[in-house]
Amino acid sequence: MNEKTKVDYIIVGQGLAGSALAIQLLKRNKKILVIDKPDLNRASSVAAGLFNPITGKKMVKTWMADVLFPYLYEFYREAEELTKSSFFHPMPLYRPFISIEEQNEWMAKSAEPAFLAYIDSVLTHPSIAEANDQFGGLMLKQCGYLDSKKYMLAVRNKIIDTAHYLNEEFKFQELSVEEKVIQYKDFSADKIIFCNGTQPNPLFNGLPIKPLKGETITLQGNTSPCMILNRGVYALPLEENQWRVGATYNFNDNEPIVTETSRIELEGKVNALCQFPYTVIDQQWGMRPTTPDRRPILGEHAKLNSTFIFNGLGTKGVSLAPYFSMILIRLTENQVPINKEVSIERYKSVYSNSSL
Repeated sequence: MNEKTKVDYIIVGQGLAGSALAIQLLKRNKKILVIDKPDLNRASSVAAGLFNPITGKKMVKTWMADVLFPYLYEFYREAEELTKSSFFHPMPLYRPFISIEEQNEWMAKSAEPAFLAYIDSVLTHPSIAEANDQFGGLMLKQCGYLDSKKYMLAVRNKIIDTAHYLNEEFKFQELSVEEKVIQYKDFSADKIIFCNGTQPNPLFNGLPIKPLKGETITLQGNTSPCMILNRGVYALPLEENQWRVGATYNFNDNEPIVTETSRIELEGKVNALCQFPYTVIDQQWGMRPTTPDRRPILGEHAKLNSTFIFNGLGTKGVSLAPYFSMILIRLTENQVPINKEVSIERYKSVYSNSSL
């Protein structure tokens, strides 16, 4: 019998969660095996990679923004250095006002200490040629986008060059979880971390990870300012005067196709946001792994030692993955307890009997 290749960690899935974990572990000189079938990673297909500290219909500071955003800047810049690639793009975000009342509200909020780090300026007159902004708008900083496909490809290439990578769908029947060692095909490991999104996982069966379908469209326009426009949808400027517009949110549609209904919805919203001629040249769909409380799930299995999960990043994976990948590695390496808001312990009763 051939001796198995020994690694410290097996990572299942290389989306935003798995990529962040791989970076964290490679920085710590850990030996890793990553198992991923890129064609199955449909969350990345719809991800524009936006990060924005002020979000939602009510425009509130996103959960843990004061911690997450400084960390993500440091993390992605270090990841660029590690992979010798460029994929992190800080960029202002502009949100047009829809009324004088909203303009006045943000004039007042701009002086509040909680928003000082994130508001660049409050514009009181039409200022951005590409936007419908008759009442001006809010210019935000600490925003931008991660070219998620380029990022994951760069991380994948780094793994292939310096560690172990299997381009295949994970097969649970080939996994053996014992007290002190984990075995998968020709590899043995001390620990395994599942980051496989909406794919079935018998070890964590019952966790409320629900697929949220999203669709985006790509526009060919005649302009491309150095800022993101956002109201109802985001409009992200790309190269060659193209724009990525999205995204829809549909819990009730699991069909692996793009739909005319979503295209019409997105065109209607971009017409309300933007004022430039365009042609729709592409449409994409994807499934994001979401949770009922909109918090990620991370931690160790209730009964299986050294078996971990990092999942449920939802629509904010770009901002959540860096910090919480670090939090998970602090648990796996140093037994540092996890924030209760994201710990798998909150769902212990629904999955603890799961097994192979």
